[in-house]
Amino acid sequence: MAGPLAGVRIVDLTTVILGPYGTQVLADYGADVIKVEAPEGDIIRHGAPMKHRGMGHIFLHHNRNKRSVVLDLKQPAARDALLGLVREADALLHNARPQAMTRLGLSYDDVRAVNERIVYVAAYGYSESGPYAGRPAYDDLIQGMVALPSLAAAASGERPRFVPTALCDRITGLSMAQALTAALYHREKTGRGQAIEVPMFETMAEVVLADHLAGRTFEPPLGPAGGPRMLAPHRAPYRTRDGYVCVLIYNDKQWRAFFAMIGRETLFDDPRFSSQEARSRNIADVYAFLAEQLAHRTSSEWLAAFAAADIPATPLNGIDDLVDDPHLRATGFLRTGHHPSEGEVLTMGIPSRWTDSQPDVRRPAPQHGEHTIEVLREAGLRTADIDALLASGAARAVQ
Repeated sequence: MAGPLAGVRIVDLTTVILGPYGTQVLADYGADVIKVEAPEGDIIRHGAPMKHRGMGHIFLHHNRNKRSVVLDLKQPAARDALLGLVREADALLHNARPQAMTRLGLSYDDVRAVNERIVYVAAYGYSESGPYAGRPAYDDLIQGMVALPSLAAAASGERPRFVPTALCDRITGLSMAQALTAALYHREKTGRGQAIEVPMFETMAEVVLADHLAGRTFEPPLGPAGGPRMLAPHRAPYRTRDGYVCVLIYNDKQWRAFFAMIGRETLFDDPRFSSQEARSRNIADVYAFLAEQLAHRTSSEWLAAFAAADIPATPLNGIDDLVDDPHLRATGFLRTGHHPSEGEVLTMGIPSRWTDSQPDVRRPAPQHGEHTIEVLREAGLRTADIDALLASGAARAVQ
């Protein structure tokens, strides 16, 4: 077993993206993550494109290093089998609404009754302490609730639209994984397990408001909400004579270098550009000025000049450019590997590097019920009991 969480066992009841992304991080860090799925499977299994039914592309990218067990938790025998797994586990994670877990007899109190040291982490839409408790939530809905589409429209002057990636799910999933590791550390010091709530709305509200509380940070307000830099109309990839580049000229040294580059050194004396504070107060003018200047040269000319001046800049990639990026290939982050059922697939590695306890990819994303029999045996169930679960449909396994 590789990774800093080697020896930690997690019962994973999460589905779709939020939870599975978080539990994959934990699995990458060495935890033994037992993915408990319903008979129909995690819904994200069925998101095309895919080669084989139940092995959709996003599922492959968020469920490596896990073992799949299929239990129909609406059946008492399956619930009892799950509690058998819980007895020997360090944590249980889910992203169902609390009411659903209570109906299944799998609330924190139910689970703690069989393992008082359990760390029980629940991620769902809204905190149970507020009036939105129990509402359904998905990434698009939370994006709307935390104003991301409105901010995009305010910055671009176009219609509101969602960020084109499941940002809220993945950020909340990372928060879920972080909360669990902190709780495990707490238990090592105190011996006590606990229940943790990780709500999507509050998690993402913090992310957004850190930039956009702006003048409403202060009482009384110094101005409206909305971060001026983030909402500046020209804060975007800059059009060049033949394409686009991304550049962030930030500190005084970089601005002096840029003004020298365009032959206008005296602009540093302009009160709009003369200091970090001045530029932040006139950020819309700053970005507009850059947009006008960058239109005069080609992308390659600008990138070469920025590199020579040590000004941070990159080309504007498309998705295919990202997939083919030579740095990601050289570091081994993107690699082609063999999946037992799916054949050759392009996989992503573990971004972090460790001098000790390096995480590793130990197994590919599992087939539905691939490890049911194996895991139930480890939990102490007899062969006859496992056969009875399979015969009744309370459990399923890959045949």
